[in-house]
Amino acid sequence: MCLEGFQSGLSWITVLRKREALREVFADFDPDAVAAMDPERDLAPLLGDARLIRSSAKLRACLTNARATVALRDCGGLPALLWAAAEVPSPAYASLAEVPASTPVSADLAKRLKRSGFTFVGPTTVYSLLQACGLVNDHVLGCPVRDEVEAERRAVRRSG
Repeated sequence: MCLEGFQSGLSWITVLRKREALREVFADFDPDAVAAMDPERDLAPLLGDARLIRSSAKLRACLTNARATVALRDCGGLPALLWAAAEVPSPAYASLAEVPASTPVSADLAKRLKRSGFTFVGPTTVYSLLQACGLVNDHVLGCPVRDEVEAERRAVRRSG
């Protein structure tokens, strides 16, 4: 989710080039470690680190979202909330041009995440998160891996 928030308004290649430095400063994206960071003490050095995307709002969102992730554990956790939004089976698109940037499901999930204290979680960012987590299968019809991905999603959904 941290990387999805950083991508807002930027190209993915920019985020991917900064990913290892972000992973380093955010303790491998461990929500407990990030939630324990002090925004007043810990963000100032990050804003001066050229290896990072130096957006105060985006850096602060990582801390805020880590705290919200930890708080959700009392009511099923973030994975349960995300899986509740998964569409199994995923809608099938004939071409990449048909794949949406967001859906009503991602818009609804964005609202629920915001009510739970998350920031930088608009419908497009949330849809991208669902894609990245494999909760949406946007492989188009005819793609050689679409059916395999869908079978994996069903298996994980049943076992998880």
